[in-house]
Amino acid sequence: MREDHSIQELVESISRDLFDKPFRHKAYYNPRLRTTGGRYMLLSHNIELNKKYFDEHGMEELIGIIKHELCHYHLHLAGKGYKHRDHDFRQLIQMVGAPRFCTPLPSEKKKKRKRHLYQCINCEQQYIRKMKMNVSRYACGRCKGRLQYIGELQ
Repeated sequence: MREDHSIQELVESISRDLFDKPFRHKAYYNPRLRTTGGRYMLLSHNIELNKKYFDEHGMEELIGIIKHELCHYHLHLAGKGYKHRDHDFRQLIQMVGAPRFCTPLPSEKKKKRKRHLYQCINCEQQYIRKMKMNVSRYACGRCKGRLQYIGELQ
């Protein structure tokens, strides 16, 4: 694949230029990634990248993601703290100018979940729930009255 070859070269050059260390493993696009820009694989030491970030945000965002994943890579191989919460990781990210989080994708907007409205027959207290519930099993928390289903909220 031509794309995987060019991304491999890009990761190797960023590793050489910013970290002064070689990248000796594989870097490639993983089409199954949806909510993250990339990930460093602990066992294989490979780096997977999300091509959607390049398509929607451009080369600068992709380079930021590569820097971030290379921080994980080099710290893990050196036996230092490679996790997001570790001091070594936060220091290295600041040194190389890598983003801590990637920009959200506009195409992956969060889906609006249905919300259900219930109301007490006695005191008219309203309840909003994410999941539909059986009104015969529950009562009003205020007056112990019966609940009735009003409908879905938008």
